[in-house]
Amino acid sequence: MYHFSYGEIINDGASTSRDRERLALDRSIELLREADQQGGQSIAALEALLYVQRLWSLLLEDLAKPGNDLPEKLRADLISIGFWILKEADITRDDKARSFKGLIDISSIIRDGLK
Repeated sequence: MYHFSYGEIINDGASTSRDRERLALDRSIELLREADQQGGQSIAALEALLYVQRLWSLLLEDLAKPGNDLPEKLRADLISIGFWILKEADITRDDKARSFKGLIDISSIIRDGLK
């Protein structure tokens, strides 16, 4: 498994950043799948949700920067998705019986769009 801080991502060039974003999303999906298997009350669930929240907080911060080179519509769509993910992670954390499927599916779609 590859571990790194998301802060490393935003300091690289676009191609490298995209690769690292994909790796960060891969890691979040891996953690969410493990949490889904172990259940909402597991340590894995807490770790996955915290990772997802940190990752998307940093992604949202980067997307909101005026110097972000993504097209405005795409940035707006990703910001909306990011807010949904943060809200869903909060709901999932509070409702320990809730499935991680939605978070896994949306994260997978976003990750696959980086290819």
